[in-house]
Amino acid sequence: MDTDYQIYAIRYGHLARTASHNFLGGDLHDAPMPLDYYVWAIVGGGATYVLDTGYDAATGAARGRQLTRPVGEGLAAIGIDPASVRDVIISHMHYDHAGNHELFPRARYHLQAEEMAFCTGSAMCHGLMRAPFEARDVQAMIGKLFTDRVVFHDAVSELAPGLSLHRVGGHTRGLQVVRVRTRRGWVVLASDAAHFYANWQQRRPFPILDSVPAYLDALVRVEKLASSPAHVIPGHDPLVLQRYPQALPGVPDIVRVDLEPLA
Repeated sequence: MDTDYQIYAIRYGHLARTASHNFLGGDLHDAPMPLDYYVWAIVGGGATYVLDTGYDAATGAARGRQLTRPVGEGLAAIGIDPASVRDVIISHMHYDHAGNHELFPRARYHLQAEEMAFCTGSAMCHGLMRAPFEARDVQAMIGKLFTDRVVFHDAVSELAPGLSLHRVGGHTRGLQVVRVRTRRGWVVLASDAAHFYANWQQRRPFPILDSVPAYLDALVRVEKLASSPAHVIPGHDPLVLQRYPQALPGVPDIVRVDLEPLA
């Protein structure tokens, strides 16, 4: 039988900043435009998949990012024990997507081979390129590789019926997005292919990039993978929490993006 998955957006962090920091070339109207940081739980077919693992308190403090709720606590709030998770998907290896590397002791980690080559290759000789990566996260992933806990994917892979991984690049060389079948259609968790709805809808890239043309191509790819524009979920936009129903009554920082938007 086809599986329709539930998808939980779990906010774990926050950063107050302005629009000029969120668009390549800045923004003339430099109003407040904060980032929220999410991990995602995809549940269905008797399995749970976690997309991205966030940063921990120490990394957040070192980088001036607020930790609003530890990732493990956010997952526990919806009944997910991190120690029971068998499959973790890493969209890319930046610090806010690949930390907490001891939180999932039984999991296999799924990432693009191109991403691992990128974050261990010559691009990391340049401080500007390696700044969003944490060496200990990269080192931890190599450790998992040597204990048979990493699965590399090449371009497009079906992880399970109704759940597929798609390398799009742009933000990083091996960035992957996740396409998920839900009751309302095909939802695409775009991760940092688009931090904000505005990056995508206005075709204005976020300033941390591997390639501008690849970034813009990724947006086109994301649109084609989703059932409609209302099925594209950006990776860091606080509007996600406003547009989708709460997963738990009175808990505003966990929402269900497999459900229809509120408006």
